[in-house]
Amino acid sequence: MIQRRDESRDFIRKNVIEYNKQKLSSAVKTPLEEIAFVMEEENEVIGGISATLFWQHLHIDFLWVTDEKRGNGVGRKLLQQVERLAEEKECRLILLDTFSFQAPGFYLKEGYEICGKVENHPEGHTQYFLQKKLS
Repeated sequence: MIQRRDESRDFIRKNVIEYNKQKLSSAVKTPLEEIAFVMEEENEVIGGISATLFWQHLHIDFLWVTDEKRGNGVGRKLLQQVERLAEEKECRLILLDTFSFQAPGFYLKEGYEICGKVENHPEGHTQYFLQKKLS
């Protein structure tokens, strides 16, 4: 019998992670680390970036900048900060996804390359998957 049990999400995630660990070499098994940086002006958050580090890479979860500050370098500074952390942690690459109505052009200007896309998702838009290889 299959039942909907939303509270089981962590249980499922934990078991998949445990399975994956069995298949990976020790060199790849870096600890999971969830991080975030925010930028403030006059005690108000004007932007932030969150990411997850694991398996020698950094995955950018979300990058957000207030409407008033977009185009003023806030996103670039946040991205550069997370890239420095990835290099300090000896990550091999950075991965992220973005939609056509968000910022694919921004990431391309910052040296990311498209490594996949899903067209018409959500309907009328494209989801892009990007990477930036680190030395």
